[in-house]
Amino acid sequence: MYLAIEGVIGVGKTSLARLLQSAFSAEVLLEVFEENPFLSDFYGDRARYAFQTQLFFLLSRYHQQRRAVPEALASGPLVADYTFAKDALFAGINLTGDELELYHRLHDALADKIPLPDLIVYLRAPTDLLMRRIAQRGRTYETHMERTYIADLNRAYDDFFNHHTQTPVLMVEAEPLDFVHNPADLEFVTARIREKLSLGEYQAPLPLGD
Repeated sequence: MYLAIEGVIGVGKTSLARLLQSAFSAEVLLEVFEENPFLSDFYGDRARYAFQTQLFFLLSRYHQQRRAVPEALASGPLVADYTFAKDALFAGINLTGDELELYHRLHDALADKIPLPDLIVYLRAPTDLLMRRIAQRGRTYETHMERTYIADLNRAYDDFFNHHTQTPVLMVEAEPLDFVHNPADLEFVTARIREKLSLGEYQAPLPLGD
């Protein structure tokens, strides 16, 4: 089983991936975004550093997924906190013209070699909540994150996963959930995943009595 968690920056992808590790007795694959030397400059000047940032992410994600995914799946289930497909989603926002066309040519050549997840869990959240969470985690390179950029990403993610056909997608509204601190919320998400993967039947919680 190969499960991938997706969503906009700050929605809780990595936290959920780590929590699902024990639920599915799985290995965890985490995106290595801190190694991108252009990321801090990109958030300060998106137009100038977008192409370098996207190409670094594309090649980094390709090498990680090409190597780590088959190795992990050879021994058991895998939960990842990103998908290779999302790279093109970001490129569509950050690149234009010849740079975008060149990017797509390279992305398409690499994508055929990447294993697809059995299920993508798409965590959705409103932009204001995402901005609060980004501010709370206090990462230096996210200091200059613009609200308009997160809002654009939110719309792009919704459009992408509403029309995604390569892999089954489970949409989960993250705003009312606290799966990090509330075991019932984690169990709710886990049950939804099992049902989608045909590993069990999800049953809605019974209403509380008076």
